[in-house]
Amino acid sequence: MKILSVTAQKPDSTGSGIYLTELVRGFKKKGITQSVIAGVTKADQVCLPEGVSFYPVYFESEQLPYPITGMSDEMPYPSTRYSDLTEEMTETFRNAFGEVLKKAVEELDPDVILCHHLYLLTAIVRELFPDKKVYGVSHGSDLRQIRKTEQNREYILQRIPALDGIFALHEEQKEMICGIYGEHIREKVRVIGTGYNSDVFRQEMGASQGEEKELRLIFAGKISEKKGVKSLIRSLDYLKDSGLIISLELAGGAGDEGEYQEIRELAEKCPFAVAFAGKITQQELAKKMNQSDVFVLPSFYEGLPLVIIEALACGTYVICTDLPGIRNWIDQNLPDNGVVFVEPPKRVNEDEPVEEELPVFEKKLAGAIEGIAKYPGSKPEKEHLEQISWDGLCAHLMQIFEQ
Repeated sequence: MKILSVTAQKPDSTGSGIYLTELVRGFKKKGITQSVIAGVTKADQVCLPEGVSFYPVYFESEQLPYPITGMSDEMPYPSTRYSDLTEEMTETFRNAFGEVLKKAVEELDPDVILCHHLYLLTAIVRELFPDKKVYGVSHGSDLRQIRKTEQNREYILQRIPALDGIFALHEEQKEMICGIYGEHIREKVRVIGTGYNSDVFRQEMGASQGEEKELRLIFAGKISEKKGVKSLIRSLDYLKDSGLIISLELAGGAGDEGEYQEIRELAEKCPFAVAFAGKITQQELAKKMNQSDVFVLPSFYEGLPLVIIEALACGTYVICTDLPGIRNWIDQNLPDNGVVFVEPPKRVNEDEPVEEELPVFEKKLAGAIEGIAKYPGSKPEKEHLEQISWDGLCAHLMQIFEQ
């Protein structure tokens, strides 16, 4: 079998990019011949398994003279919002990817084209290759984008239902997909979940997870307001008289530069130490998780965040916003996981919190942090974690492709 994986974004800088890369590695272990198409800049270095052909589509170039299109409005690198695409920009996008797609398909002759995100590029692939098996993976941000962005909506709505199969991360996401694209596609939508790299994310024996009197918190993701980073920092104000000694480390790249500076200024006023680790490798993140007590993900929108599983695998407690689908999937796959869920604030446009709701959310977040410090819960069993692997997910996808 031959598989062509396609994304309009960098294949290593976001959750969906890591998802694509890990699937490519998993398929490689099974001897699958593969190629990858991704949107990058000429300065980017893409690391894929040996023998996997890479077909770059260059942004910030003569053909595409604007930054990479981002499925989220704030990406951890310079990006263009889909809502800002003009007709001319959309046409250059279509032409640039179309040329590379035709070349890759001609040279690989794939049995399956696996597209990441149910959005513009996936719709283009479906249109260009009506006789190929084309599947699409939703990562959540694509569903938010189709709801909030008018540009190219009708074009996308017409072509995504024509895919040969659609993959959702959890049951609630499947319902969202059917709600957007119609009940008639329900039989095409399968829940496949996520996986994690157990070779990288595992509990290191002897790793120090904080001194007895210090509570070490860690966050990993885009350093942005929509990821809840401002609320996380403000929540620590409520704990200054708790008797806890707290430190917080923020790992990840900046979204909007102006917003990033606001977050740094907010951190300087925090009663506890806040460190910025910047963008780090998965190996570095695993090491930092092993040295931390609690991983906190206070996002206002997520699909199925892989980073939660990675933190649990490192033996770290987890606090997470109670967003649709996450709790059910984790409870089903990781019994006695000990994850503490915090009710999110009301939101508009899918991921923008109502400002008046934030103080209540931040107090609840502080309460969860204090609670987990004083009354730590259970942690998932190693054997349950081992069942959630990229190898297992790749095997499941192979069965679907071969049917």
